[in-house]
Amino acid sequence: MIPYSVNIKLAARTLTGTLNLQNKTAVDWGWQGLIAQGCHSSILIIDPKTSQTIQVLERHKANVVKVKWSRENYHHSLSSPYSLRLASADSAGKIIVWDVVSGTAHCEIQEHSKPIQDMDWLWTQDASRDLLLAIHPPNYIVLWNGDTGTKLWKKSYAENILSFSFDPFDPSNLALLTSEGIVFISDFSHSKPPGSGGKKVYIASPHASPAHTKPVPAALPAPTGAKKALNKVKVLITNEKPTAEAVTLNADCLQLSYLPSKRNHMLLLYPREILILDLELSQTVGVVAIERSGVPFIQVIPCAQRDALFCLHENGCITLRVCRSTTAPDESVAASDPEQSVQELVYDLRSQCDAIRVTKTVRPYRMVICPVNENNAALTVSDGRVMLWELKAHVSKPTVNPNSGLSPLYAPVAFCGSPLGQNQKKIQDLSLNTMIGQSLVSGADPPPPSLQQEVQLKFLLTGLLSGLPLPPFALRMCPPLTTKNINHYQPLLAVGTSNGSVLVYNLTSGLLHKDLSVHSCEVKGIEWVSLTSFLSFATSTPNNAGLVRNELQHVDLPTGRCFAFRGEQGNDEPAIEMMKVSHLKQYLVVVFRDKPLELWDVRTGTLLREMAKNFPTVTALEWSPSHNLKSLKKKQMLAREAMARYTTLSDNEQSSVESSVISLLQDAESKSEGGGQAISAREHFVFTDTDGQVYHITVEGNTVKDGARIPPDGSMGSIACIAWKGDTLVLGDVDGNLNFWDLKARLSRGIPTHRGWVKKIRFAPGKGNQKLLVMYTDGAEVWDTKEVNMVSSLRIGRNVNYRILDIDWCTSDKVVLASEDGCIRVLEMAMKSASYRMDEQDLTDPVWCPYLLLPRAALTLKAFLLLQPWSGTFTMDITQVDYTEKHEIKGLIQEQLNSMSNDMKSVLLDPELNLLQRCLLVSRLFGDESDLQFWTVAAHYLQSFAQARHLSVPVPEGQSPAEGTQATPQGHLDIYHDTLCESFYFQRFQLERVHLQEVKRSSYEHTKKCADQLLLLGQTDRAVQLLLETSADNPSYYCDSLKACLVTTITSSGPSQSTIKLVATNMIANGKLAEGVQLLCLIDKAADACRYLQTYGEWNRAAWLAKVRLNPAESSDVLKRWAEHLCSPQVNQKSKAILVLLSLGCFHKVGEMLQSMRYFDRAALFIEACLKYGVMEANDSTNKLIGAAFVDYARLLRTLGLRESAAFWASRAGGAGEQLLEELFQGEGAVPEETEGPENTE
Repeated sequence: MIPYSVNIKLAARTLTGTLNLQNKTAVDWGWQGLIAQGCHSSILIIDPKTSQTIQVLERHKANVVKVKWSRENYHHSLSSPYSLRLASADSAGKIIVWDVVSGTAHCEIQEHSKPIQDMDWLWTQDASRDLLLAIHPPNYIVLWNGDTGTKLWKKSYAENILSFSFDPFDPSNLALLTSEGIVFISDFSHSKPPGSGGKKVYIASPHASPAHTKPVPAALPAPTGAKKALNKVKVLITNEKPTAEAVTLNADCLQLSYLPSKRNHMLLLYPREILILDLELSQTVGVVAIERSGVPFIQVIPCAQRDALFCLHENGCITLRVCRSTTAPDESVAASDPEQSVQELVYDLRSQCDAIRVTKTVRPYRMVICPVNENNAALTVSDGRVMLWELKAHVSKPTVNPNSGLSPLYAPVAFCGSPLGQNQKKIQDLSLNTMIGQSLVSGADPPPPSLQQEVQLKFLLTGLLSGLPLPPFALRMCPPLTTKNINHYQPLLAVGTSNGSVLVYNLTSGLLHKDLSVHSCEVKGIEWVSLTSFLSFATSTPNNAGLVRNELQHVDLPTGRCFAFRGEQGNDEPAIEMMKVSHLKQYLVVVFRDKPLELWDVRTGTLLREMAKNFPTVTALEWSPSHNLKSLKKKQMLAREAMARYTTLSDNEQSSVESSVISLLQDAESKSEGGGQAISAREHFVFTDTDGQVYHITVEGNTVKDGARIPPDGSMGSIACIAWKGDTLVLGDVDGNLNFWDLKARLSRGIPTHRGWVKKIRFAPGKGNQKLLVMYTDGAEVWDTKEVNMVSSLRIGRNVNYRILDIDWCTSDKVVLASEDGCIRVLEMAMKSASYRMDEQDLTDPVWCPYLLLPRAALTLKAFLLLQPWSGTFTMDITQVDYTEKHEIKGLIQEQLNSMSNDMKSVLLDPELNLLQRCLLVSRLFGDESDLQFWTVAAHYLQSFAQARHLSVPVPEGQSPAEGTQATPQGHLDIYHDTLCESFYFQRFQLERVHLQEVKRSSYEHTKKCADQLLLLGQTDRAVQLLLETSADNPSYYCDSLKACLVTTITSSGPSQSTIKLVATNMIANGKLAEGVQLLCLIDKAADACRYLQTYGEWNRAAWLAKVRLNPAESSDVLKRWAEHLCSPQVNQKSKAILVLLSLGCFHKVGEMLQSMRYFDRAALFIEACLKYGVMEANDSTNKLIGAAFVDYARLLRTLGLRESAAFWASRAGGAGEQLLEELFQGEGAVPEETEGPENTE
């Protein structure tokens, strides 16, 4: 037998089952790496890596309709630590913000009592991390402080609001999906409600094609199939309400989301198509359509790291579609006709997972994807299953037939943003952007073949969580823990289900231990006959004669063997009402509805007695806990001793042994029948008949004796159940009366509970424990039979909203309840459903989640993983470093380190892993959004500037290296960084976007916007062509024609320049900003144009223009001004400003800013990386910054208890660190807390 370490303390927990329809949208995957899911009124917290439920939050009274993890988009320190914060909203309009580790609520919010339609945390967290926006039906949006529960503002709109989406590039933009269309809000701010009612937009598809159409060039092949249909239905976005003849498409719009992969794009989801809109043009630029036989969409999640969509279909299939690169196969064609190269955005199907079997009760609900890596998806199914799919990339052979439809996908050969070392270890499929290369843009050179490899994507099912089946349930806990079975005891709970299977759960871990298919119909009752075997019975639905098929099975758990206990009997007989096993597990009584009871011997499986026809009808029955086993064993011992003595006597003495001893021996031996275990002890049971008379029957071996009868108690109705323990017997009747009998004192006491039918009563296990659990139709109560008073009560409607189906004790102080909402709850005796502390839980598999640690320990773990330069080698054992901290905390940190995958450990221990890769990897491990963004941009630009310097091209600080020197492993940042990308790439991307808009334009408005964009981009010839398209009956015909003439005749002669400049400045002064800026761009005064845009607060537009039109020096000036503006207190987006400065290569300034913002760890590591890459040199101008940063980091490390590490950084800091070094070494043996000065409590 394997020695188990027995955990006697069982955690209170909830085993959950099928979902409610209202839980459909309640699922979220957070940056913290965990999935939260609503199940009825509870919330499950699931760890997707080990696929186990690690917490269940219970406080809502109504069904949970939304859950949202808070974002981690801020710098984490001791004052703003890593913590698990979750907001959940229910159908009664209550929002609760949870501290998930302790299972307690931070605050509760209630505005109205209707279900919350949508909610989300604000993603810009520089000003505050606690802001939560919620839609309170029908038409309010309210901004709450999620920490205190205070309302900041409330705003109502004209239409009913269904959902909203934040613009991931601009925190002041918000789009609301309403019942009639879309409302765009462009002045969203946390300080005050939006001023206007927003810009309303309606979606329509007119039947007749609009007046302004473009003739289709004859050269193009005629579009086929779905394309043709969609070209006919040009989807327009109009500001007017659609007229009667236009079909409003909004009715079945399922979802609206901004694309996080490129700015100003949005997707709308319909059951049979996804539309991609370009918001600058308000026009559809891409359609993903399903052909007629395809399976409709339910949901789509756009990715940020690459332009890709995860789509969920109605059959539970998840598909991944990746945007096709727009490079034309033949560049020469593209150059002659730009329209040939790009027709619309096309999303190619790259991978799909298996579908599930959809039935009436089983259908897919929602999918969530991991926000950190975007290569894992989880699917929730209505039956309570959660399926975890992982995307894998396989390196494939180059395709033989290149024109077989799809172009090949390429993956970059790099790791964490840096080229791979010679023998460097890497983690396969770390995240989506390491699996799929960047989308190419026409005009940009593709990366050399050495830096990429062709891959194919596959979905792999890596985890599955399943819930309980549909209720009703029959519960029975295995026999209680005793001193005898303590070495191999497992707290198993058997759950009989409606489909005939018996599920056995281990309550220590809360995991399913065995799922046994035992019966063919609903299981009605279970009785354990040992720690590893039980009897269960099920009855089929009655036939016309009222007879059923009874199944009584004996199941052995270790082997899973079941056999029919009553043999062939059981067809066409009255239904079994109950079965009761005696205390010593020797005998079994089976009670039928209209047939006398049967008495069986459990050990031999034989029928001892079938009672006579005139036997009274049994209404309730219970075995007595008293028996004569002890006296029998004593007799047997005496007999054995006597026997032993008897055989050692000499012959002449034997005759003198008393005959009484011999008779005693024979008597004992006959009783023990072959010695050992098979002693048949005498046991009793009592039962009541329909008149309430109590009968007492004794069973010994195979003899059954009728004992005393006690007449009925007049105050009781028909007895429904009996419980007996020690000297207390309790009877419960159908009217809700409990009668307590004290058998020693011969007293009885009746208590009316006024709760109706007493369904079940059970005594708690444990010697001298006289607690009693009572079940009624409307709830349950715990009574103390010693004092005869009620301990706790649970009633439907009062403190819970579900009916209780079955009850049992699982330990001497915990009860287990099965309820109608499909859950089984293990509760304290007080029966308050409570969440538990996660850190007190026994998990089967260790979970990697630094958020579970104390704030200080989490930061220590991070520092430990980031840098261990003090020892020369890396270690994954915290005990090997000088770390002064309590043992428990050290142990918890070590557990976290141990729970990492072996791949991750070997990569972190690899000496080839450079500092930038390490910082990126750790920020991914911690799910730290702000760190990840900072290090992605920093790693890219540090390497690109270092390379430029290495090629000895002098690059003045504040300018991007010229295009020619761009030889970094990743030629450029991907477009989801928007204005942080290199100018040459940004410019090409914008040009391509205008070409696409041009192809797609369908009205004069669109054409005008395209012409304006082309002028700003400097594409004058194309702009003139568009201006000349204006038809003669258009009011702007004259104006446009003149503009076309102006554009073609502009020369750089002095007088015309100054005139145009004067006109432009006058226009700007009179409120025509866009027109003035255009004129300035025409005469190559884009730098002035940017200055004007900035003066008038158009900061984003100015940055855009600087990127596409200015030379590096001028552009850098504009962007630096923007960075200063972002740092100003009223804007407060310092983290964005830092990224802008990184892209300009102002590394010294970035170091100073990080230092002044007290981001000590980030500042020190960044400066260290700058020194390593040689983009910053230690000289008199920089030494002050380097010293300060290193000393502050050393102080922080000392606060965390990492002394060796602190000493290392202090020694690097030069003069500034001397004092700290002295303190560190002078306090040898002293606890660092004592030497903590007030200046470094931060």
